[in-house]
Amino acid sequence: MAEEELIIGKNPVLEALKSGRSVNKVLLSEQLPNKAVHPFVQACKQANAVMQKVPRKKLDQLTQENHQGVVAYVASYPYATIDDLFARAEQNEEAPFFVILDELEDPHNLGSIIRTAEAVGVHGVIIPKRRSVGLTATVAKTASGALEHVPVARVTNIANTIEDLKKRHVWVVGTEAEATEDYRVLDGQLPIALVVGNEGKGMSRLVKEKCDWTISLPMKGHISSLNASVACSLLLYEVFRKRHPLGASQ
Repeated sequence: MAEEELIIGKNPVLEALKSGRSVNKVLLSEQLPNKAVHPFVQACKQANAVMQKVPRKKLDQLTQENHQGVVAYVASYPYATIDDLFARAEQNEEAPFFVILDELEDPHNLGSIIRTAEAVGVHGVIIPKRRSVGLTATVAKTASGALEHVPVARVTNIANTIEDLKKRHVWVVGTEAEATEDYRVLDGQLPIALVVGNEGKGMSRLVKEKCDWTISLPMKGHISSLNASVACSLLLYEVFRKRHPLGASQ
């Protein structure tokens, strides 16, 4: 029997229902107005999922997150394979565009990155199995439904995965404060994988050595670095900007 997880919040639950994901039961607070309940009635019917109204206190007991009166029991998030990511790029007839997260620990950062990745057309996110946050309810809530549309591959060894990507003609570009190349000169048309490191330590030495080159975000202020998800978002939108120039058809 598949393990169950919670999805919390209106948008994440609705996206899970619409995506065809295996949703076992949706719990709605009795305090929700009919206008807010209606979309879930329709979506649950189409997804063949059980819907149940419960006291808000029951939802509070299930999670300490802001659940917005909506919680769902779902089968655990399935992880994709690297081949799945390449297939997605091929299906869209686009050069591969991946994000590699080297030992990211904060679920809110991971959720934010997945949300931005979905917005700019990233074909997949790659995370390691060890010393890294996985796909949790907090990640799904922060991603606000994007997790249903962005495949996430969980690999045993990031360095070996980078070698595999390079053999498949993907350029792997790391991010570090000491890099001399400005991120704004990045050629976003290339088949590319952007590597973002740990919130405190950055990329590991081995991962950095495997990158084709590294780039940095120029900073004029007094602090030494940006939040990992903010930095990643800037890089992702730079690739998006290069792939979809202003005035060109999207």
